[in-house]
Parts: sequence; structure tokens; C-alpha cells
Amino acid sequence: MNLPTKIDNPGTEECSLAKTFGECLFDEMQEYDDFYFFSPDETTSNRLDQVFEASDRAWTREIMGWDKHLAPNGRVIEMLSENTLFAVLAGHILSGGRGAMTSYESFFPIISSQVDQYLKFIKQSKELDWRPRYQALNLLSTSCWQRQDHNGFTHQNPALISSLLAKPSNLSNCLFPIDDVAAAAAWEFMTKTKDVLNLVTFNKIPETRWIDINHARFQLTNGGASVFQFISDENPDLIVTGIGDIPSGEAIAAIKLAKEEVPELRIRYVGIAALSYAAIGTTENKLKPQDFDDYFTTDKPIIVNFHGYAESIRAIFSHYADMRRVDIHGYGDQGSTTSPLDELTRNYCSRYDICINILERTGHHEMTQKYRDLIEENVRYATLYGIDK
Repeated sequence: MNLPTKIDNPGTEECSLAKTFGECLFDEMQEYDDFYFFSPDETTSNRLDQVFEASDRAWTREIMGWDKHLAPNGRVIEMLSENTLFAVLAGHILSGGRGAMTSYESFFPIISSQVDQYLKFIKQSKELDWRPRYQALNLLSTSCWQRQDHNGFTHQNPALISSLLAKPSNLSNCLFPIDDVAAAAAWEFMTKTKDVLNLVTFNKIPETRWIDINHARFQLTNGGASVFQFISDENPDLIVTGIGDIPSGEAIAAIKLAKEEVPELRIRYVGIAALSYAAIGTTENKLKPQDFDDYFTTDKPIIVNFHGYAESIRAIFSHYADMRRVDIHGYGDQGSTTSPLDELTRNYCSRYDICINILERTGHHEMTQKYRDLIEENVRYATLYGIDK
């Protein structure tokens, strides 16, 4: 995989996180003949279909002329039962094998109780010297709530993130790559870890490339966070952070909007790529309080745009900062069959909502009405025509 070591113009190239993960799955299949990929029925629709260049779907019945990618020895396991797939994957991992599973984000919470039991087993096995170290169990969560506007409220649910972040066993990593390069770094990290469960969350739509591979690796090995210099100022008045691909893109866009209104604003953007129990960063590499203060200062306002439920990230930030200076935007169970921008504004996660927050926090309240009007205008348009204006 050809990964850039330098990005000359961040935010100008289109990329696909999903296709990158598809390429990673292909490589893994090619390298390890004990690697199996589990998917309810969404491998192709989730843009992960490059895996079929390495292996077919497992199928032992008659194969018709119109069937595609079916074979008795296939290592892509597709059936519409998340519970069954997770159980087989867990058994395969605990038998010394390798594998991963994907699902729509909204349906991953179906396996929450099974995840609990798996992590309990890992916790106890680590206490026994004679138990081997197991390959990480890797979950790829996609078709996320921000782009499930066409399927509606039933397909909008990031609850597995909350469940994993609440577990004191500290055996779960929640990864949020911002672009395709960060996705490759995330997969690299996931396949090297042992005795943990990794959940990586990404959308399947075309997105924007922001960082190079060295930056992406730095985030995962240095407390899960970093300053994005291309959009940041020294001695900031305020810090903005994004966690997740679409939330990060919206946060960066909000900074640009706010600076168009008030050019003298000094804003720092901190990208967060990983969360674990009670911390920014991974289970083995959590962000230290001193490093948090270096990134976020000790007294400036902080605005967070988070992929999951706001309370989950609030609990983490409360370990680092006085929460009176932290404003959090996240999914608020405000869903519908609507347009992408309307879905974001319903949950106060759009660039307009973040821009309003920036202007209010920096004392420019009189400039916020413009963006409130833009939101209302789009709501009316989306209601009439079903698309964003």
C-alpha cells in the first residue's frame, strides 16, 4: 500500500476509508491462510469487496451460474446473524486463528453481551501464565449514523462505543481514523495488538485526506492525539477537537467559517484518533495529563465534536479538565429519514453548530444568527425536497 509521507495541501484530495480497509483485508487474507472475515451481508455495500480478490464467500451448496464469489473453501463468512458471526469469530481467535468482523454501526450493539463475556475471558486468561496471548479481535463498524439519513432512525446507533468505553477492564480500544491514511495506520495497529478488542469506526462515503502516515502513526503511539498544524494557531484563544471522520471534517470546516467571520481568532485544532477506558489514547498508550495540558492548555475553552454519545466523551474529558470550559457535541438520538446535513444539525454536530459555538465562546454572539438562519433554511429545503440545499 502506497501511503504518503507528506501532504502538501491537506483537505484537497478525495479518499475512501472503506476501500482502504478493503485493501487491508485483502493483504491480510493473502498473508495468512487462517484469516477469516465475517460479515452479516454487507461486504460489497460497505465498499470492502476487494477482499473477494483474495477469497470467496464460504458456500457448500450448489453454485448457480449467476452466483458471485462463492466457493467451498471461501474464507469470507456471510450470514445475517451478528450473534452467530461474533461467536464463531471469537472461537476462531481463541483457537489461535486470525479474523475480523464488520457490521453496520447500528447493529453492532446486538453483540454487546457477547463482547462482555469475551472480554471477561480475556481478563481472566491474562492472569494465567499458561494461557497464550491471543490475536486482537477486530471489529469494523461502518455505515454510520451521519450517513444513514436514507434508512432512518433505526439505522442510527453508536452505542457499542459507549459500552466499550465504560468497561474498567481496560481491554478495548475505540479507533476513529480521520482519513484513508489514518485508516491504514489503524489497521496496522489493530493487527499488531493482542489480548484486546479493537473497534474501528468509519464511514463508507468518499471523504477528504488530511494527514500523512507518520502523523497517523504518531497519534496511535503518543496518547491518541495530535495538533493539526495546518489549521492551528500559536497561543490559541480556543481549542477545537474532532473524534471521528465526519465529526473531524465538520470541526475543521467550522474553524474556517469562524475565521472568515473573525480573522483575528486564534484557534488550535487537536485531532483525536483513539479512546479507551477513562482516557484519550489506547489501552497501552493513554494520553498523560501533562500532555493533555500541552495540547488543550489549562484554561482555554474546548469544543469537542464526537462521533458517539456526548456523555461517553464527557466522562473521559472529566479526567483531564474542568468541565466548565468544555462544550461537547455528539449524537443525541435525534434521528429521522432526512438529508445528511439535516441529520448533523438535528444532533448539533454540523459545521454551522460548531461555528456558532466557537463564536459564542469567543464573545462574538452577534455573528451567530447568520449560521442559525442557514440551518433553518436547510431544514425547510430538506423537508420539501429530501436533499440538502
